[in-house]
Amino acid sequence: MRAVSKLDQFLDDYLERFLQGNRAGQHLVNKLNDCGIGLMPVLDHVTLRTHNVERRARPIIDFGFVEDTRIGVLEFDSWWAKVYRKQGYPAFFIDQAYDDKRGEASLIPQWVDMHGDECFHHIAILVEDIESAIFAMERDGFQMAGDIVGGDDSDLRQVFTTPEIRNGESYTVLELIERHNGYAGFLPPQADSLMESTRR
Repeated sequence: MRAVSKLDQFLDDYLERFLQGNRAGQHLVNKLNDCGIGLMPVLDHVTLRTHNVERRARPIIDFGFVEDTRIGVLEFDSWWAKVYRKQGYPAFFIDQAYDDKRGEASLIPQWVDMHGDECFHHIAILVEDIESAIFAMERDGFQMAGDIVGGDDSDLRQVFTTPEIRNGESYTVLELIERHNGYAGFLPPQADSLMESTRR
């Protein structure tokens, strides 16, 4: 039996918690396990919502992740985020609302107050053909929260599933993500559109 590092255990625990609360994720991981792929090879990124990015990032940094300074701080109308990377692992996307008036319209504080910041809001699954992936998910009974964000010729195309509901509030979503031309970043207008697609 292979030894499991603290980082692998951390990811396993958070993924297990996410999958317990997300039927679309459970469905997809069962299919991936059936053909021996598993979830890790297709994870693009995982997202933590928090009230304080710097505080929440500390244990991630302790695992050897470093802030992606090429991307820098991703700024949106009511929230902002940083991305942390480590070779061989999915990126961590950590976001929070602005602490001033700009943050009042953000969905993030209410979500964190309801669910905490020690669980994934979403995980993003890297797919080759997002239309085909959507068709397969919808055929199996899962709906998307909105249209694909990103045009046919875009380097990044994304869509969220409709949120799982916990205690009457939006909880987790599964993201399907299609990347081209080696693009590893996150486009602010697209991330904001995805965020808004789950507003109830």
